[in-house]
Amino acid sequence: MNLLSQLATSFQHLFGADPLLICSPGRVNLIGEHTDYNEGFVLPAAIDKAIYLEVGRRSDDNIHFVAHDLSRTHQGSLSDLMPTHTWADYLLGVIAQFRLAGHKIGGINCVFSGTIPMGAGLSSSAALENGVGFALNELFGLGLDRITLLKLSQRAENEFVGAKVGIMDMFASMMGKADHVIKLDCRSLEYTYAPLRMEGISVVLCDSRVKHSLVTSEYNTRRAECEAGVRFLQTYYPEIKSLRDVTMAMLDQHLRDTEPLIYRRCAYVVQENQRLLDGVAALEENDIATFGQLMYGSHEGLSKWYEVSCPELDILVDIARQQPGVYGARMMGGGFGGCTINLVREESLEAFTDQIMKQYKARTGKDTYIHVCKIQDGTHVVDESVTV
Repeated sequence: MNLLSQLATSFQHLFGADPLLICSPGRVNLIGEHTDYNEGFVLPAAIDKAIYLEVGRRSDDNIHFVAHDLSRTHQGSLSDLMPTHTWADYLLGVIAQFRLAGHKIGGINCVFSGTIPMGAGLSSSAALENGVGFALNELFGLGLDRITLLKLSQRAENEFVGAKVGIMDMFASMMGKADHVIKLDCRSLEYTYAPLRMEGISVVLCDSRVKHSLVTSEYNTRRAECEAGVRFLQTYYPEIKSLRDVTMAMLDQHLRDTEPLIYRRCAYVVQENQRLLDGVAALEENDIATFGQLMYGSHEGLSKWYEVSCPELDILVDIARQQPGVYGARMMGGGFGGCTINLVREESLEAFTDQIMKQYKARTGKDTYIHVCKIQDGTHVVDESVTV
């Protein structure tokens, strides 16, 4: 029995009534890492690894969630929305934000599962939050637009779950468009779609199976180093608000010789923003080869200038660079573990997978998981005839 049939059977058995089926995808980020909190650009896309939710209205104010994969349930009431410090908070938080915003909703039943690999950094939490919010909007006829919905998801995770995440994950999951990436301005939230014509090309994620404890402390340190660079430059250029306003000429003149560490951190961000803009231009010309070289440049900057990679990620990129049919590769996400993202020709995919798995094991002693993705639409209602 396929996943959607399992969810439908479970919902029918527990609740009876015909539910709404929602698909809410995970995301990748093609280029533009650690630029979001510096008010720069990111280039994410929704993928065909998703959370699926069967959601139906109740006649009372109760809520009943079923995490199908975990065989866990949560039951409560709209009058008692308090954090549980469990998986249920990702759903409860969204409901709480809808009520705080004054939207009239009733009780719901929800059974959910997914195909997003756990721990791979593909934003399963944002997908779940978006899915719940989208379902509430549909079931109760609230008429909210997608931007409003994704902001409610972000507030749920920030304020209810307690994770101070940025906007990119929710934005990519909700606003994704098949065969396109989203050029998102993290300062203004203005966005445009750029074509990603992937005929014969696969988006492949290679999971390092590593997550170092450095990620939180070093993330905070990088933010502080970027902010220190901005403060230093503001003594010369008072109009500067963030690294978004900084040029390499400014850095070369005022920071390169006096603050070499801060210079490297800031230079990476300035260069990464430019790489992203150049990458969008390449995609518009259907020049995947140039885009792939920019991905390699991004990884080099993340590894050597921003220093948020790790030996395992560097090894995965090094192996990928040597394989035929690979356009580009880089680490994806906060760093110190997680996945690399690779653009690989489909006819080279089998050999690529074989070499990555063999060489990574030989060089690190670790196994790797390979996930092949396609770019798809953002959160949406699914026809019940679809199979997953």
